Amino acid sequence: MSRSVRLDAVLIQAVIAGALSFAHLHDLAEAAGQTGWKAWAYPVSVDLLLVAAWRRLRTARRDRSAWIWFVIALFASLGANIATAGLLDLARVPAWLCILVAGWPALAFLGGTLLVHSPDAPAAPAQAVDEPATPEVEVHRTDEPAPAATVPELTPAPPQPAPAVPSALLDHARKIADAHRASTGSAMPAAALSARLQLPAPMADAIAAELQLT
Repeated sequence: MSRSVRLDAVLIQAVIAGALSFAHLHDLAEAAGQTGWKAWAYPVSVDLLLVAAWRRLRTARRDRSAWIWFVIALFASLGANIATAGLLDLARVPAWLCILVAGWPALAFLGGTLLVHSPDAPAAPAQAVDEPATPEVEVHRTDEPAPAATVPELTPAPPQPAPAVPSALLDHARKIADAHRASTGSAMPAAALSARLQLPAPMADAIAAELQLT
């Protein structure tokens, strides 16, 4: 079955249901003493309140007042359908039902006015989207010369006095130097004497100066 055929079937069903409900409301209003055009105005009033409450519920589903008026209009429509189905003698309508039918216009006007002029529910605030943080980039200016680094001035170390050489150590070094001269025929180098004695450099230099070694 095509979509157009299904749509036509639904439309026809809606028209039939609406016409029957409209007729039941008219018959009930007429039985309650509302004659002429007034009996025809009751079904229009009930259906308009039902539609207004439904439209309000579509935009604000948590609106309690919209639910209350929707239930009232639905109860009025279903009540008329059930009452005219043989459960109520339309020739002898009870007084309380006549009172309800007579008071319906004021009730419907109040409900329609409240539904139309009720403030809309505040829209939920949009969640802020976290923007990626922009990395900070250090920019070095090249138009200004960087300050020159300060280099501390080096001052020459004061000359240290030659250490005093003990006479025993000097005699031992002279024996080593003489033995080297006797075996090699040349003077013993100062570096060789320092390595042989295993003395600190200042002490070795002072012994070499005393022995006049090169």
